[in-house]
Amino acid sequence: MKILDTLSTKEQEISAKNIRIYLCGVTVYDESHIGHARTIIVFDTLRRYLESKGKSVNFVQNFTDVDDKIINRASTEGVSALEISTRYIDHYFEDFDKLNIKRATAYPKATEHIPDMIKLVQNLVDLGFAYVSKNGVYYSVSKFSEYGKLSKKKTDDLISGARIGIDETKNDPLDFALWKFADTEPMWPSPWGNGRPGWHIECSAMSLRYLGEEFEIHGGGRDLIFPHHENEIAQSEAFTKKPLAKTWMHVGMVTIGGEKMSKSLGNIKSVRHVLENWGPNVIRLFCLSGHYSKPIDYSEDLLKENLIKWRQVETAYYEMIMVDGTGNTIEISQLVRECSQEFDSALESDFNTSLAVGAFFKLVKGINRIAASESMTRSIADIGLPEFERMSEILGLSVQKVTEQEKQSITDLLKKRETLREQKKYQEADQIRDQVSQMNIVLLDHKNKTVWMKKEKILSDTS
Repeated sequence: MKILDTLSTKEQEISAKNIRIYLCGVTVYDESHIGHARTIIVFDTLRRYLESKGKSVNFVQNFTDVDDKIINRASTEGVSALEISTRYIDHYFEDFDKLNIKRATAYPKATEHIPDMIKLVQNLVDLGFAYVSKNGVYYSVSKFSEYGKLSKKKTDDLISGARIGIDETKNDPLDFALWKFADTEPMWPSPWGNGRPGWHIECSAMSLRYLGEEFEIHGGGRDLIFPHHENEIAQSEAFTKKPLAKTWMHVGMVTIGGEKMSKSLGNIKSVRHVLENWGPNVIRLFCLSGHYSKPIDYSEDLLKENLIKWRQVETAYYEMIMVDGTGNTIEISQLVRECSQEFDSALESDFNTSLAVGAFFKLVKGINRIAASESMTRSIADIGLPEFERMSEILGLSVQKVTEQEKQSITDLLKKRETLREQKKYQEADQIRDQVSQMNIVLLDHKNKTVWMKKEKILSDTS
């Protein structure tokens, strides 16, 4: 498997048996939005694929739970910063569990690793890469000769750029805070005075603690390349004298109408809102519909397209589990081989989920075509279903299942409906159709039989 490395701009082979991944998580001052969801869904799918190939994955995703945004939110609401961060961490797990995201190996919180951060800052001071000023402890960018190598930014351009804030207590405009002095909560004691950590030092300390000095993949959204990941490299590599990560993998933004989501524009779509309206499977298909490194534009039309596709997935699954009999399996065997090869090849080549999803739907359409031609048999389903389920598992998709008791109950109702239709008691037969419809059961009438499926209830589905 090869992934394009942001640092080298070359594809790097992911060949180790044990894969360590550090993913920069969310700052917990508000609800997570669809942009966060895309990054986390991409990495969840990457992890699922690696594990499906027998890799052991140590997946670490942090929570930034000390930050000016959290403190400001707490001040506005008249509560503690801890109450704000706890609330939105709880909401995070509620939302992302519903999105079928596998729990990370560890979810370190910044506030739980202050001693690790202080130790790392002290080491950087001792090594001459950091200094104490009036406002805190700062990293001296000029001491790290490779600064800018990830973002491809030159320090001369950065100094003259408007993005660098003016702070006369710093030795250089590019220097960034490792420890900020503070006399209000939240604050912690340190060798230099009470304060709290800078944002960038948090991830350096936590990745070092959980994954060691070098690990396989460091990821996040493309908006983190500069300054966050650039500063992580400067801090970590100044201390360890080793490359922080072998591969840097960055996910493109989710835009709306071609514009970045922002509170000022009022166009942020929270995960909670999108989940309530579209459900987890449609969201996952949407987030995987383009190459991970490119932006994708959020639109109701694109979500509707993925909803239609999802109904095809549900149909294919139930056509396979509700069938009996044996028959010729040559067509399905060839289709499964082709789709499986295309699916894996797409993910092996810079994790192209768009092509992988295409291979999955090639299989889905092939299964539905066989069913529509009245050719579906148990022997065909036995070949198609395992590959269907393998791809679904890797993509994190989950069809609504039924228990054996539900299956028997619905089957009995449909037999009763068929009897009523044979007796020309169509009104009573329609009442049974309405009854099963309330159970989210859809009838698929074939020439000689009726197959049923349980569909996911989606509020935005007006069909």
